[in-house]
Amino acid sequence: MAHAVCQEARSCTIGSPLPNRGSLVIARNIDHAPRLHPDPFPSTIPVVFAATRLRQLLEPFGLELTSAQTDQTLAYLELLLRWNQKINLTAIRNPDECVTRHFGESLFVSNHFRLEGHLLDIGSGAGFPGLALKIAFPKLSVTLLEPVAKKRAFLKEAARVCGFGQVEVRADRLEDLARQTPPPLFDFATMRAVGNLGTMVPLAANCLKPGGNLLLWLTRDQASELPSIEADLKWRDPLPVPLSHSGEIWSATKPERNSQLRPSDG
Repeated sequence: MAHAVCQEARSCTIGSPLPNRGSLVIARNIDHAPRLHPDPFPSTIPVVFAATRLRQLLEPFGLELTSAQTDQTLAYLELLLRWNQKINLTAIRNPDECVTRHFGESLFVSNHFRLEGHLLDIGSGAGFPGLALKIAFPKLSVTLLEPVAKKRAFLKEAARVCGFGQVEVRADRLEDLARQTPPPLFDFATMRAVGNLGTMVPLAANCLKPGGNLLLWLTRDQASELPSIEADLKWRDPLPVPLSHSGEIWSATKPERNSQLRPSDG
């Protein structure tokens, strides 16, 4: 097991309180631990989360993170749990479930596709999948659309804490962005937990370059709407999401000469 940040952490497990301490402690490798910047919401969650536990939780998704990626994920998780005490970033409060439902489901796509160029994440919320994908694709340029100011503040702080470059956080709604003349064009667009697909999918397609790709995290019930949506997209068979009863990742290409979405080398 990796050396813990503090001596106390070595004797604690998930969910066990630290002696005389009420703050969240993330156990990570000392040599690679990112320096966390002060934030306005100090944690009161009595839990220790170790890198070994993170790896166990991500195993069903076929993810093997490097030490640096592990540190970024743990730093992101720590910040998310802290801020979520004051801001409604996610309804999920359990650290284990945050790892599987947010990080695992977001990063799962990296086993199947290589993301390059510029990505537009629509309705980013706490940054899943768009910001989390920077863990797997550090050279990817990401634009996060989030209309809520407090959530935008979190996204900017998460990008800073994790050391993510090429991240832009914008207050625009997709409707406004897609109707610009001409609209900004992206290689990829992502949406997760976004409703009104009949409106959002065509607007997202308008923001894709020819050959660009749309990735949607949906339930099977939500995906049943896709055949009736008029959009200039060619859909692929969905990827079932591990540990989910009905979660799927749907991908589609905006037709052109050369598609940017291709199987990863792994």
